[in-house]
Amino acid sequence: MDSYTTKIRELSARLLKDEKVDFIIGFKQGTIPMAASPHIARTPEQAEQFIWDNNCRLNLANYLTDRKEKIGIIAKGCDSRNIVTHIIENKIKREQIHIIGVPCQGMIDKTKTSSLFDEEITEYSETDDSITLKTLSGEKNIPKNEVLNSNCTTCTHRNPVIYDELVADLVEEQIIDDLFPDVRRIEEMTADEKWNHFEDLLKNCIRCYACRNACPLCYCPTCFVDESGPQWVGKGQDTTDVRTFHYLRAYHCAGRCTDCGACVEACPMDINVRDFTRKLNKDSLEIYGWEAGLDETNRPPLDVYSPEDPNDFIK
Repeated sequence: MDSYTTKIRELSARLLKDEKVDFIIGFKQGTIPMAASPHIARTPEQAEQFIWDNNCRLNLANYLTDRKEKIGIIAKGCDSRNIVTHIIENKIKREQIHIIGVPCQGMIDKTKTSSLFDEEITEYSETDDSITLKTLSGEKNIPKNEVLNSNCTTCTHRNPVIYDELVADLVEEQIIDDLFPDVRRIEEMTADEKWNHFEDLLKNCIRCYACRNACPLCYCPTCFVDESGPQWVGKGQDTTDVRTFHYLRAYHCAGRCTDCGACVEACPMDINVRDFTRKLNKDSLEIYGWEAGLDETNRPPLDVYSPEDPNDFIK
């Protein structure tokens, strides 16, 4: 990924030097191994801090909402799809953004990787196909495809869908026969098994709202959990309120979610928040033939109304 980093720095420095953008949003090295932190560069010198590796998991589209400046942004496939959604939903104008596209080959699951060790990981390095991790007592080389994020294993849009420049040649997209094996497993459960599955999923939720805050789709002026007149959801740890938060937030993302995994990445309790949105993504694809963020000229299927819409379901 060194070539990606070099090209990102080169393109960013040029854009800033030529004053084509006011700033550029990307990633810099975090303070611990296997961490990349969002970084804003306003000068060519600050652009030298940009990096790109298999730990650039967060969705940078989250930082575009309602901005007025001319912005450069580093965007992999899922980031670019959320940028499309921002454009569709009038949260940013296309002419405001200069997209530096990054063809992506998947991000590393830090939780899955850390679980392979009893000690703290002290160093991280990578090649195109593998990663090397060091602890105080030794090192281990791991094939990258064994520790990919779950959403990356089923991603069929690794290349940016819109971009102004690319840091590398487009990669070959994955061809996957079954995009939703995880959803089908849940669909095959009995009603009681489904209930127990989601109860177990939520048992450790602390209502910190990290999943909401990291999500590039959660930009309502006032979130329903923060409403006080009327108050829709309690503020404590009542199980009904916890369920209500997760279920309603998922439905707010229906037809809009790109399965970028930012919610899972942000969760401090390692909850697989994607279990709430994946079924909705599957239904959107199978019922409407719709995948979010692929076309900036069309709105999501649950976001439009026509008098000719079929209404046989209304009895």
